[in-house]
Amino acid sequence: MSSPFAICPSLFQPAIAQDGILTRIRIPGGQLTVLQCEAIAQAADQIGDGRIQITNRANVQIRGLQAGIDPQTLHRFQTSGLAAPIAAVDAIRNIMASPTAGIDRQQLLDTRPLVAAWNRYLMSKPDLATLSPKFSVCFDGGEAVAVRDRPNDISLVAVPTAAGVKFRLRLSLGDRGAAPADVGVFIHPDTSLQVLAVLTDIYRDYVTQSDSQKARKPRLRELLHTRGVEIYLQTAAPHLPFPLERCDVTVDGSSPDTYHHLGVHPQRQPEQYYIGVVIPLGRLTTAQWRGLAALATAQGSGTLRLTPWQTVLLTDIPAAHVVSVQREIVQLGLHWAATHPLSAIVACSGTTGCKASATDTQTHALALAAYLDHHITLDRPINIHFSGCRKSCAQYHASDITLLGMPTAQETYRIYVGDVGAKFGRELGQPCPVAQLPHVIEQIIRTYQQQRSQPDEPFKDFVNRDGLAELTHRFGISQPANWTQEDPPCQ
Repeated sequence: MSSPFAICPSLFQPAIAQDGILTRIRIPGGQLTVLQCEAIAQAADQIGDGRIQITNRANVQIRGLQAGIDPQTLHRFQTSGLAAPIAAVDAIRNIMASPTAGIDRQQLLDTRPLVAAWNRYLMSKPDLATLSPKFSVCFDGGEAVAVRDRPNDISLVAVPTAAGVKFRLRLSLGDRGAAPADVGVFIHPDTSLQVLAVLTDIYRDYVTQSDSQKARKPRLRELLHTRGVEIYLQTAAPHLPFPLERCDVTVDGSSPDTYHHLGVHPQRQPEQYYIGVVIPLGRLTTAQWRGLAALATAQGSGTLRLTPWQTVLLTDIPAAHVVSVQREIVQLGLHWAATHPLSAIVACSGTTGCKASATDTQTHALALAAYLDHHITLDRPINIHFSGCRKSCAQYHASDITLLGMPTAQETYRIYVGDVGAKFGRELGQPCPVAQLPHVIEQIIRTYQQQRSQPDEPFKDFVNRDGLAELTHRFGISQPANWTQEDPPCQ
């Protein structure tokens, strides 16, 4: 008999954390109705710890449960569209899409109907329960709030062509957290679900044929490493009523502006705006959650949109009401500006939620944000990533500043900056005691603001153009006794 608890939690099979049992609710495309919001809030109040966690896949977690969710609550979630009708497939990862799908001025294609249709397909196929629960599909419609660089097994990225808008197929080929790679295939939106179904069935068969004694199910990237992308595509071809349209492989070197999900932005609908709300480390009280839902009802479209950056969008707000909505967001104890320190601070669960963590990352991240808010004014977001261990669960991609918790008697952090091919960047100086951390980070940011070559120079460019010796001197950070400039970056 399988364990009642899972490594990848779902509503039907929760997981055990340091702070109790946690359960995860899939939110396809990140979109929630107000009625669904209330069902989640009731569950968090009645059986959880009164808080709601937005994840970096735009899921919702309810934490602090003393037992699994009761059948009545599960039924309520199913009838409100928050849980799969077939329990076995509820654990499959959330379908990712841009949170501004359908309202983004830059979009090429509204992916919401495709997200809904693909979710219905997944949730109606009990045989897909054999897939790894980490199996993930992404639809990027070419929006300004892009998700094409998010780690997903299969990504469909809308691009303009001479024959109209088509998807380029991208597959997860690299290491954990790497952006999907273009494999040189065009897919028409009208046939995209057929292609996805065939690609998924091939993966299902691969999992089924794998060693059944292994506790961990193989990921799609393992199939691709074993057989190769070309064999994968050739295997799919006979099962499709049309040939795959091949094209040249492209390498997307652009960096999506990930901060269009915060602040006030005009929609493609005339005289309507969306506001991206900063959620402290992705966690809300149920009072704040209900407050946002009430705002969405009174001033917007009656929906909340969750983002893969652990934030919330309020959409369809008339131009005349934007200022009053901003004011009410602040009254809820939340923020909306991309330059608020919390806008780009990310933290894992820390010691309060995960036994692998060496430090209380949540508490330390909030303390740092409060300190920076009172001591320095940011003119652009600085992405600071608190990780309690080397697994880097909260954020896979490189950050401006990474703070890695150390398993020492006194809570300390290693400080990494920039992105030079290493997992976290380049290490600065000696491990920093948590009491000194806010002052050190302030000094780093202040130096960047004062010495950058131009006002819009990105933080990573600033720290990457100097050697470590000059960089540590700039920041006023002491070097470890055994440090030399030739030391390789931390891996």
